[in-house]
Amino acid sequence: MPFANFKVPAGTLTAEQKRLIVARTTDLYAEVYGERARATTVVLVEEVTDGGWGVGGAVLTLAALQGDVTG
Repeated sequence: MPFANFKVPAGTLTAEQKRLIVARTTDLYAEVYGERARATTVVLVEEVTDGGWGVGGAVLTLAALQGDVTG
C-alpha cells in the first residue's frame, strides 16, 4: 500500500490545501503504480506544533519560516 506522510507547520494550510495534497499525492501514486494503487493509497498530513521541529540544529518557528526575524 502506497503511503505518504507530510509534516507541515500547524495552522499554515487550509482544509482545501490539505485536500489538494491528498488528491494530488494519490493521483501521483496511481500514475506510478497504476490505478489499482488508488484505493489503497494512504496520505497523512500532520501538523507540527510551533517550535516542534528544526533544521540544521536550529528550532524552527512559524515566525522564522515567514521571515520574521524578530519573532
